[in-house]
Amino acid sequence: MNQHTNTKNTSGKGEEEITSVVNRRLFLRSAGLATSLGTIVIAAGCNDDDDDPMIPGTGDTVDLGSGDIGVLNYAYALEQLEAAFYTQVIQTPYAGMTDAEKAILTDIRDHEIVHRDFFKAALGDKAIKGLTPNFSGIDFSKKDAVLGAAKLFEDTGVAAYNGAGKLIKDAKYLLLAGKIVSVEARHAAVIRDLIKPKSTDFAGDDIIDMNGMDKAVAPADILAAVKGYVKETVTGANVGK
Repeated sequence: MNQHTNTKNTSGKGEEEITSVVNRRLFLRSAGLATSLGTIVIAAGCNDDDDDPMIPGTGDTVDLGSGDIGVLNYAYALEQLEAAFYTQVIQTPYAGMTDAEKAILTDIRDHEIVHRDFFKAALGDKAIKGLTPNFSGIDFSKKDAVLGAAKLFEDTGVAAYNGAGKLIKDAKYLLLAGKIVSVEARHAAVIRDLIKPKSTDFAGDDIIDMNGMDKAVAPADILAAVKGYVKETVTGANVGK
């Protein structure tokens, strides 16, 4: 992650707005650090699986597996997609990307890479293969296209973790998912704020239900929603079973 904060106004923004952006960056960085440190202890236990998972196959079809291993592979697949997306965003910045925006998107990229690499290490030989992203439908040169895709990925990620929580049997894995989804929710909020600064859309009614809770979506529905962004066919019929 970035080790310094540039508070110089290079884009004509007011001091109040720059301070707000810097505070969001520090908030995101602290959340990511707490997550990575807090889950290291759990990592040692992730290979001690009592289930008999269906080990993912090879070729163009990737099966996530069964039981808790299936749930972890499900999260790993989504983290792969997000890490690849933000890596591309930083490698090919959209037109007019400000220093403040780049700093935020870089921090999010770093978080997603930490999450992806953590799941890969924790799963060991039970991990699915590296997926091949398909971002051909995203125009990375345009801010609206990039932030719109980021909003989709982050909102989907939060709903995915929420929907998979009830399928997790091992309390250690549930704790892990709870820590990571809280960071993903921070990502979702800051992306929405970049799209509509200082609005209430960071927690819009399209993602928050009538009880003030984030929406939860089942794995099958999430996989159907993101299938266009992955070249392989990812199946999760036995996730959590």
